[in-house]
Amino acid sequence: MGWRVSSCAAGWTFALGTALVPTCMAAQDATPGEPRAADPPAAAASEPAADDGPPRPKVPELDKPRPAEVPDDAALVAAGARIGEVRFQRLNLFDTRLPEEDKLLFRWANKLHLLTHESVVASHLLFKPGEPYDPRLLRESERILRSESYFRDAHIRPVALHDGIVDLEVVTQDVWTLNPGVSLGRSGGKNSSGFSLEDANLLGLGKELGFSFKSEVDRTSKTLSYHDNHVLDSWWDLQGQYSDNSDGHVHELIVKRPFYALDTPWTAGAQVRDEERVDSVYDRGDVIRQLDVRDRALSAFGGWSAGLQDGWVTRWTAGLSLEEHRATLAVPPNEPVPPGTERKLVYPWIGFELIQDAFSEVRNQDQIGKTEDVSLGWHIMGKLGYSLPGLGADRRATVFAGNATVGHALTPRQTLLLAGSAVGYVEDGQLQNTLVKAESRYYLKQSARRTFFMGLSAQRGVRLDDGQQVLLGGDNGLRGYPLRYQSGDGRWLFTTEQRVFTNWYPFRLFNVGGAVFYDMGRTWGQGAVPDSSHKLLKDVGFGLRLGNSRTSLGNVIHIDVAFPLDGDSSIKKAQFVVEVKESF
Repeated sequence: MGWRVSSCAAGWTFALGTALVPTCMAAQDATPGEPRAADPPAAAASEPAADDGPPRPKVPELDKPRPAEVPDDAALVAAGARIGEVRFQRLNLFDTRLPEEDKLLFRWANKLHLLTHESVVASHLLFKPGEPYDPRLLRESERILRSESYFRDAHIRPVALHDGIVDLEVVTQDVWTLNPGVSLGRSGGKNSSGFSLEDANLLGLGKELGFSFKSEVDRTSKTLSYHDNHVLDSWWDLQGQYSDNSDGHVHELIVKRPFYALDTPWTAGAQVRDEERVDSVYDRGDVIRQLDVRDRALSAFGGWSAGLQDGWVTRWTAGLSLEEHRATLAVPPNEPVPPGTERKLVYPWIGFELIQDAFSEVRNQDQIGKTEDVSLGWHIMGKLGYSLPGLGADRRATVFAGNATVGHALTPRQTLLLAGSAVGYVEDGQLQNTLVKAESRYYLKQSARRTFFMGLSAQRGVRLDDGQQVLLGGDNGLRGYPLRYQSGDGRWLFTTEQRVFTNWYPFRLFNVGGAVFYDMGRTWGQGAVPDSSHKLLKDVGFGLRLGNSRTSLGNVIHIDVAFPLDGDSSIKKAQFVVEVKESF
């Protein structure tokens, strides 16, 4: 049997770094056991009953309906109600009113945890006292709050009506955000290890500060990062990263005011990034050559929008960008360096975005026992620029990027999500360094605890830079094979899963699920490796899913056993895979 622990295993140990000690100690004290419209379209899948599906802490405040004496939304809007008092209720990690959570360790964790400041919660809201009551803004504010890693859930409801004034209550529940961790793993015949310390809600202020040391397949890195998406309780976003790596460095700074809501009228920002690294070219999981790469990027932009009109949002942006790329073959010291690839693009550009306000809340789709906001409408983005030597570029080129997603509720129990993207540039009438992607995801909600899933994805690269490959293997969906096993100009991958969501909630820390799966795919075309194998590869397997419900990592731990059905004799008959992913 082969072992493969994902290179993102550090995320797994982050989760366990805060949960492992509670688990061990609790064993002595406990028994294991995007914006929504006011009237949303049909749900992507039927919702489980309150007592069905994976449990979550029964915090009454997050499920309370409005009081009987408060009219419904339509009546409040028709009456011209205005917002009065906005009350905040910030819930701690564990609900100690529940016997199963009234444990010494959980009470201790609640005392150690610093609740998110009320001003931080307020900075996420799209409404203020004195403004007209708009139920759509309440739902959109809920979704913005849920998008933060330091909130487990959020609920906003009217609680009182007097003299045409409606009072609101904003309820949030925190998760543990101080995540230390040590990781050890082996991936594709390579050992990996790491240490990290991260707080996604520093002192309850909503700021993220992290430090990590990692030794992985491609490099050893020391990284310091900072992120504040509400600078001084505003909508300005500040991000910074400083990485000192064994093969170079990454320095990045981003300052922007994004389109944070459907009705946001303007955006602006700037970004600078400088990176040095070594890119490896793979064939059948082995490195066949390496390249020294230097990338630099500068960008500034501004944008405007008329906001939400008749269920649609149109946005325009414009900016100026510089992109420099240099790659040379890595050779031993004192040997001549062969000619490499150099490119400098400087281009003004214009961007367009179209959003359909058609969103739905679901559960047990890609997460376990958590509220998910799923788009059931169109979201289209495009960007087009032209690089000019007169601006300092070394060539004329048309630069483009675009993506589109759309969701369909085929029936109350069936959902289809489609996505596509393309990025690259055109020089002398030919596509260069272009990557096109397409993906479809189908969900059949069989019951509150069972979902059938099918996914089909494809990628096609056109004249990619040397060192940039279209790869397929154990680290990107073909679970029974070594990482980066096949390479080519393109790839396709089909996956089908029978997903099960259990009621098991061990130590009140993890929601547990499972899956039986089948993967099939292959690459095609010459790509960067002329003699690469493109044989159709298939695998079957089964696995456990642990939904992290108590920390800001909020991801899903995958523990799988996969059996390859094809490949050469060097492949193990079974692969034991531990990965941390954002979804099921």
